[in-house]
Amino acid sequence: MSKPRSQPRNKINGWINLNKPLDITSTGALNKIKWFMRPEKIGHAGTLDPLATGVLPVALGEGTKCINLLMDAKKTYEFTVTFGERRSTDDMEGEVVATSDHSPSESEIRTVLDRFTGPIQQIPPIYSAIKIDGERAYDLARAGEEPEMKPREVTTHALELLSVEGKAAQFRAVVSKGTYIRSLGRDIAQAAGSEGYISRLHRAAVGPFTDAEAISLDIIEKSVHIAAPNGVYPFVLSLGTALDDIPVLALDGGQLSKLRHGQTLTLAEPIAPEPLMAALYEGELVALIRTDGWIVSIVRLLNI
Repeated sequence: MSKPRSQPRNKINGWINLNKPLDITSTGALNKIKWFMRPEKIGHAGTLDPLATGVLPVALGEGTKCINLLMDAKKTYEFTVTFGERRSTDDMEGEVVATSDHSPSESEIRTVLDRFTGPIQQIPPIYSAIKIDGERAYDLARAGEEPEMKPREVTTHALELLSVEGKAAQFRAVVSKGTYIRSLGRDIAQAAGSEGYISRLHRAAVGPFTDAEAISLDIIEKSVHIAAPNGVYPFVLSLGTALDDIPVLALDGGQLSKLRHGQTLTLAEPIAPEPLMAALYEGELVALIRTDGWIVSIVRLLNI
């Protein structure tokens, strides 16, 4: 599908719940949507590895101002750990760096799962985007260096063993921002007396976005020409879709006008202080705000 370079960008505000396919980067998937739809702005919440599939929330237009709402959201992953080898990347792409003849049983795996539930200390993979002295860890690793990866605290809200078949075990985990499933799989294998790597990784949910409603790049490409007369695509979700556990404040027209003119609001009744809230007008997300209880001020105003 070719498009003339002179074609103007489209003013589209909202979200796409994309089911990212295998063997494409998150940026690559984003570029395809950019080519299909030509939005004024585009971004995504939470990078997926090329070997991972699943939910990749894509923000369009003013939705890009709300990406931070999802960066801190809980994420659900389904993944397979293959036992017997540890690899340099902790997934299928890397070289074998350690081996083990032991394939842990279901009972051995279940015995160690409590160690990885709740707040845990985790050492990220050396092939990760974490910066060390200003350089990405994966750049140092590819240059033949061995970056020192310091442990950091993350949270596993839930961890479930789904099945064990031969040398592979299937898991589901609900985790906090910053959790590396590749590290989690490696550490579970070692705790169970073996070595292991992630041989399948699927993200089932990011906050309110789930894989049950996610759509493919093929659907976007085939459907992009059937925009409604008002320019709204049937697969583009509203800006408010990103709202999950964030507190909400409903505004009237006068209050919204004040905020749009750079003024603060003084509430008639105090509410709980919040560093980040969603402001709604007639049910639509119009701004991200903060309040100290009485005073409301703008964090990000949406231009809609």
